[in-house]
Amino acid sequence: MDKKDMVFLAHLRNNARETLTFISRKTGIPISTLYDRLKAQEHDIITKHTALIDFSKLGYMCKANITIKVNIEDRDTVKDYLLCQNNVNSLFKINNGYDFLIEGIFKHVKDMEDFMEKFEKKFKVLDKSVYYIIEDVKREAFMSDPEVVNILQKQDS
Repeated sequence: MDKKDMVFLAHLRNNARETLTFISRKTGIPISTLYDRLKAQEHDIITKHTALIDFSKLGYMCKANITIKVNIEDRDTVKDYLLCQNNVNSLFKINNGYDFLIEGIFKHVKDMEDFMEKFEKKFKVLDKSVYYIIEDVKREAFMSDPEVVNILQKQDS
């Protein structure tokens, strides 16, 4: 991927709703070229256009990262179960003694505790750790500043 593509992606990471006209002015890349690059990268490099939400302003005051370890024969069933749970914002398969990392969003801590209690009644949990997120200090910032693209490319060289 060339530097212009990286700069374009950084602009999109910073504000995906920014117009191609504005990005064209900032980068000097023609709008038609940006459009072609956007279409070429969708569903490949760009996997999803989304909005970051402050869930606390919607009444969801509890965000937790939960690591779990389950029996190896239950992993697929657990994954399918977690994929269907409304409170699961993100689900990751991980290593180092655990199987999954769950980012859960709940109205209250009690709702998270109820979620885990129901989960532990349904599946045998070998180990778990729960980390409550107190504050988002930095979120979705990697490669969101076009000025940083030069630094990242130098690090990769």
